[in-house]
Formats: sequence, C-alpha cells, structure tokens
Amino acid sequence: MAKRPGLWANIHAKRKRIAEGSGERMREPGSKGAPTDEAIRRSQGKGYKNGGCVMAGRGPKYKGSM
Repeated sequence: MAKRPGLWANIHAKRKRIAEGSGERMREPGSKGAPTDEAIRRSQGKGYKNGGCVMAGRGPKYKGSM
C-alpha cells in the first residue's frame, strides 16, 4: 500500500501555490483547521526528539539558533 503524503508535504505544496500567486493564505496558529502543535511534532518524526533540528544538522543544544 502506498504511503500518503503527510502534513509537511501539504504545507510545502500550499506554500508553492501561494508563491505562484494562488491568492490562498496560510492559517494562523490556533485557528480552526490549522495544524496543532502536537500534529506538527508528530509529523516531524524521530529526528526532532528532544527539540533538536535534523534539517540544520544541529542538536538540542542549538535549539533556536537557526
């Protein structure tokens, strides 16, 4: 069974549509239909355990320095 695209794939696709001039807007955090903090943490997977940032190659001690 093929795996469906996740939250981050949807966010990136929407950002691309917005950049191309679709007229859409991103939802404000906490508004109805916006992803919750828990949903974002779940979608980030194991690499973000303890607050680290895998994409920047930094661990928890560098949190917030991006």
